[in-house]
Amino acid sequence: MSGADLLAVESEAARAGRLGCACPEDAPRALRRSLGSGRLAAGFALVVLAQALTLGALPLAGAMLAPLESAGSLPLASLPLAAFLLGAALASLPASFLLDTFGRRAGFALGASLGVAGGLLAAYAMMLAAFPMLVLGALWLGAAQGFGMFYRHAAAFGAGSDGRGAAVARLIGAGALAGLVGPLLAGTAEELFLPYTFAGTLVLAALAQLGALAFAVALPEARFSHAELTVEAMQAAPVSTPLAWRALVLPTLLGALAWGAMTSAMAGAPLSLAGCGVGVPLISGVVAWHVVAMYAPALAGGALARRIGATPLAAGALLLCVGAAVVAAQASEAGLIAAAFLAVGTGWSLATLGATLMLHAAGTPTRLQLAVHDGLLLTTALVGTFV
Repeated sequence: MSGADLLAVESEAARAGRLGCACPEDAPRALRRSLGSGRLAAGFALVVLAQALTLGALPLAGAMLAPLESAGSLPLASLPLAAFLLGAALASLPASFLLDTFGRRAGFALGASLGVAGGLLAAYAMMLAAFPMLVLGALWLGAAQGFGMFYRHAAAFGAGSDGRGAAVARLIGAGALAGLVGPLLAGTAEELFLPYTFAGTLVLAALAQLGALAFAVALPEARFSHAELTVEAMQAAPVSTPLAWRALVLPTLLGALAWGAMTSAMAGAPLSLAGCGVGVPLISGVVAWHVVAMYAPALAGGALARRIGATPLAAGALLLCVGAAVVAAQASEAGLIAAAFLAVGTGWSLATLGATLMLHAAGTPTRLQLAVHDGLLLTTALVGTFV
């Protein structure tokens, strides 16, 4: 095309009365910013640290502060843990839409802010021995975890099909570090806040969420709906296929059953250990190793999923999770309860990883599909606390 022809085309496009885009950056193109996988992993590890500390404290804290009178067949001691899971379930839908509308940075920062407030409120409740305030603080902490669950989707988005398993596995595996440092940090925090049991642990959970907030605001900006425009995704999978709703059913079912089994064990195992005469520090240690078991197996889970497939991995892990939860509920010896509790965490880890890979391998899920998937997982988890 000659220079005169090019000038004529440009003049035609820019003549009065016509709207045209003069901004080349508005055109669809590959996102130039990195995915910030390291900051995602660091933020997720701190979210898991807060989760580990909270899950270790809430069952026993609820038993300490619950009113003596019962509410029908509802075990009041389980209300703080149930409120934690309810908050996570309620946050799943707005979290999905906010992460897509305002981006990862704003969404994860908002979730972490709720965690900071919830941790401080729950710690104050322990100082005042105020059970309703503890339940409210647990609800806010759970809402923060509802946002935190989307870290794994953020890792899966933008990674090609060949690297998606490794990306999700590295992120989930980073959570294992939280379980390793949790008992040491919790013990020191408890000493600082004596004689208020679990106040130090819950303050530490709030500080972990504050650290997650710092990593969230440092993330490169990207929205979930833009995932197909990342450089990595375009190189590995130039064409994006929408996820069919029927493809959502199986991974959601497998993941939900694993979540229900895990929270059933989480609600009962610490109290069973206490009934066997195990002290609070040792129970906190068992819970911490349970959290390690919830995340460490995912480091090898990506390679295992590539070898046997995501669906067989999720199904086999679900059987392990449910079987171990039944053993933990029926056992009367502390050692057997602890071993079964760790096996539940291992099964949950691999089942969750497999379900996540199944979900993203079948197509590109919409924000509503992600919200429905995680919401059903967390709703089943809530039911599991009362089973």
